Amino acid sequence: MLPSGHRMRRRHEFTLAVRRGNRAGRPHLVAHLYLPSADETAEPEGNPLVGFIVSKAVGNAVVRNRVQRRLRHLLRDRVHRLPAGSLLVVRANPKAATAPTEELVKDVDSALGRLLRQSAKGQ
Repeated sequence: MLPSGHRMRRRHEFTLAVRRGNRAGRPHLVAHLYLPSADETAEPEGNPLVGFIVSKAVGNAVVRNRVQRRLRHLLRDRVHRLPAGSLLVVRANPKAATAPTEELVKDVDSALGRLLRQSAKGQ
């Protein structure tokens, strides 16, 4: 389970990450990573926050909750790779409902690696 201190809960955080963050698309998910600049009001010393978007296109409530739990479990082991104060939103595509765990792991690692490389180049 993802620690509660790393869970994104506020709407404006989701909006900020999706609209202003870098994006990496994969077959089963799309990841958005937002890194606040030094002059912004966000606290750079804070924990990185992770949020999930699983729409009704993925499936019914049972399927959506299962997909979200699987993604939350995968990000639990990877949240330490994120810079302090960053915002990560993972949006599940409909294919995520039937994807084997190995493919979800591959997509999460690939998207996260790409976003972290982009952020390193941008600094």
